Amino acid sequence: MELVTMLTLVSSFAILCSAHVALALGLTRKKPRWKGPLALLLPPLAPYWGYGAKMRLRAILWVTAFCVYVLALVMATIEA
Repeated sequence: MELVTMLTLVSSFAILCSAHVALALGLTRKKPRWKGPLALLLPPLAPYWGYGAKMRLRAILWVTAFCVYVLALVMATIEA
């Protein structure tokens, strides 16, 4: 069970980071361009602005990966 929790934790974090960078780059390509760098620095803004900028799949992926990561983190804490 510890291996599954660890793999879930690592993979969800990798997906979260990838989705976050993809959202920030996508926001940088659209106007206003200042939203991309700001979303890179303030993570909760990325899915919010991304969903509004019609990058819904990336935003949903970001939120889903974040929820899975938090659940895996809680499971890892409980198992320790």
